[in-house]
Amino acid sequence: MSAPTTTVSHHEQAGESSIWVSLPWILAAIGLIGCVIGYTSNPKQLGYSYLTAFMFFLSIGLGSLFLVLIHHIFDAGWGVPIRRYLENVACLLPYMGLLFIPLGFWAENLYPWMTADPHTDHALSVKSAMFNKKSFFIVSAIVFAIWGLLSHKLRYWSVRQDETGGSDCTHAMRRWAAPGIYLFAFSLTAGAIFWMKSLQHQWFSTMYGVYYFAGSVWITLATTYGAALILKKTNQVPMLQRLQFYHLGTLLLAFTIFYSYIHFSQYFIIWNAAMPEETFWYVLREKGTWVYVCWALILGHFVVPFLTLLRIDVKLKWAVMVPVICWVWMIHYVDMQFNIMPLYHPNGISPSLSDLSAMLFIGGTLAVIFLRNFRAHSPFPLKDPRMGEAIKH
Repeated sequence: MSAPTTTVSHHEQAGESSIWVSLPWILAAIGLIGCVIGYTSNPKQLGYSYLTAFMFFLSIGLGSLFLVLIHHIFDAGWGVPIRRYLENVACLLPYMGLLFIPLGFWAENLYPWMTADPHTDHALSVKSAMFNKKSFFIVSAIVFAIWGLLSHKLRYWSVRQDETGGSDCTHAMRRWAAPGIYLFAFSLTAGAIFWMKSLQHQWFSTMYGVYYFAGSVWITLATTYGAALILKKTNQVPMLQRLQFYHLGTLLLAFTIFYSYIHFSQYFIIWNAAMPEETFWYVLREKGTWVYVCWALILGHFVVPFLTLLRIDVKLKWAVMVPVICWVWMIHYVDMQFNIMPLYHPNGISPSLSDLSAMLFIGGTLAVIFLRNFRAHSPFPLKDPRMGEAIKH
């Protein structure tokens, strides 16, 4: 007779020593001090560094919300043990709205179109219905409201099921997920266009929203794999099995290919059309040391992870997957730099203390909020009827 499975209580979690509880606060404080120093020395550099870090962490929140949505839409069973983690990460999106406030104050300094004259800028004139200050702030408020509503409702019904165990909670989550996936698609596209693509408002691309989406899910899958390792090792979610790790690794490989397909397609279509209002975006990113960043993305975002994850067995080898997770984080940040920084540093990539400070401040702040929410409830759905399907493999 096997021993009963036990979980670690919220106050007995193995990794919950005082240093680990304090670490996010320390990182956020160091980041805040660095941001203050950066603001006094070069406020515009800090603005773009902050935007880069913001879009980096936003992608993880949006990727988590997407995985929760498709979990309910497809009635997947394998992802139940890790779903509560994803719900808590998705619930950071409303707090991202608060972290967006500094960008609202910096907007005129970050987005050239905000101070340009539509009468002398034809590209801005034909897009003026979209690219104006009122639309920027209204759309920003709407997308954060959508993300907040979806993440809150999905987590609310999930936590309620812990108490009642009723199937009505499962049905409620499906009802929110079905229309939610459409709201998610439109809102993510709007956010990517207004906050990143509009840095160079003259540019046209119908694939930019999908491009940001693919990168968001890519880094989220890697992050979730790492979180699952920690939750398994600390016995907080002991029912995590080979099945969960294998599927996360397989999806990471799938989105490695999907992202590469989207990025190549965008580049190929623009190159093939050879229209100046489209090609200038890539021409800028082939100048100076940015050309090396282009090659780094080709190798780092596709070749290296694709070849590494191609074997079936490596998806279950933690000695391989942990370096892959670190690699994905690094390359995704380089990707965000590639999209944002050429506007301010046209001659090449130029690392700054503000880059690190913004990452530490936003990342530390979100980690504090996440840990508080994560400890508030069970680390996994207690009474989800599909849990048996997830643990029997």
